[in-house]
Amino acid sequence: MRVTLAQTSPKLNRSNLGHVIDIVNDFKNDSDLIVFAELSLNGYLLQDKLYEDAWNVEDLDALKTLSKDVDIVVGAAIMDGDAFRNAALYFSDGKLVGKHYKVHLPNYGMFEEARYFKAGDVFESFTLNEKKISMLVCEDLWHEGVHKDLIRENPDLIIALVASPARGFYEDGLEITDQWYGIIQKVAKECGAKLIFVNRVGFEDGLGFWGGSCTVDANGLISNKLPHYEKMVKTFEI
Repeated sequence: MRVTLAQTSPKLNRSNLGHVIDIVNDFKNDSDLIVFAELSLNGYLLQDKLYEDAWNVEDLDALKTLSKDVDIVVGAAIMDGDAFRNAALYFSDGKLVGKHYKVHLPNYGMFEEARYFKAGDVFESFTLNEKKISMLVCEDLWHEGVHKDLIRENPDLIIALVASPARGFYEDGLEITDQWYGIIQKVAKECGAKLIFVNRVGFEDGLGFWGGSCTVDANGLISNKLPHYEKMVKTFEI
């Protein structure tokens, strides 16, 4: 399976959709699946801009059409009735075949997601081409209860969309990087599943995102990794 990790730096506006479409067109012939980060269609610090910039799924028909050529996973702020959702969306064969609404919304320190988004309440998997797939968004993976849910789901592939700011600087690296890699390696090994981790880069209002997107094999070993802080789109065989 050829997987493209799209480690991008989204802007705080709707122009991200055009950028995502350009990347998909550039990589669709050499990839089976292209994965973007959390809120890759919106930028992270939306706050009241949600009322202007949140998407209806119908607005994303261009991605449905492109998914006839390659599977696409994006993160987006989605309108769900009167609520806003932080969503992971999986498009394949011209359809939206899977979605996950972020369940655990951080609301501490630099994070204010629970003020603006409505939390999801379920972890579900879906089957595509005889593979069971689970999707999660960022903070979801920091909760042990979610790990138990994943073990019960027994997926073949876990896709984690992330927007993690750089925190805990020390001489040889970042504390947050070590924590994230520890979590995703543990989850992949517990579930015996391959895992795709895509984190964004760039700056928003003083927050710097560190990237380091990677794939993890079913033994919990990181098999491919992108650099920190750099925008990069690259395809790997997993």
